[in-house]
Amino acid sequence: MTTSSPRLVLPAVEIEALRLKWGWIVALGALYLVVGLIALASMVAATRASILVVGVMMLIGGVGQVINAFQVKGWGKSLLMILIGALYILAGFVAFENPWLTAMFLTLFLAFSLIVTGVVKIALAFGAGIRTSRFWIVLSGLISIALGVIIVIHWPFSSLFVLGMFLGFDLVFTGIGWISLGFGARGERAVTA
Repeated sequence: MTTSSPRLVLPAVEIEALRLKWGWIVALGALYLVVGLIALASMVAATRASILVVGVMMLIGGVGQVINAFQVKGWGKSLLMILIGALYILAGFVAFENPWLTAMFLTLFLAFSLIVTGVVKIALAFGAGIRTSRFWIVLSGLISIALGVIIVIHWPFSSLFVLGMFLGFDLVFTGIGWISLGFGARGERAVTA
């Protein structure tokens, strides 16, 4: 009895479409990988760029919220939605006006989120009653807590590079994922039942 690695199960048409475009998928992955490495090489610039993107998204979200407020019936709900939209717009302008202040608060929020996530993981590991994977869940929780504590200890200096580092790692691993999908699709053949 032989065991094979898990295979991607897609309809034949989709597998063939992926197989025909495998080069483009690999190229996209390579682009992500290169941009991620550039972000890791200049984490301060990547942090600033990510804050500016957050600012743009806050502005767009705020304007959308205000526009949507005029579609809602009821004066109280509309006023509340306009207020929320205005806060989003204000936050977007703060991100543009003072990206480093924004980076400081987002980094601190990220650090505390990591700490809370780590505590929750450990609590779930002991509360779920699953012993086989408890070690890995606890280890993951401890790593999350350690990362959060390290960021807090080095805050506000860590605000200069932490967001850029996370962005860089995300882009690198996304690139690796696309590259592996492309090469996997190249060799994949449609299986007819």
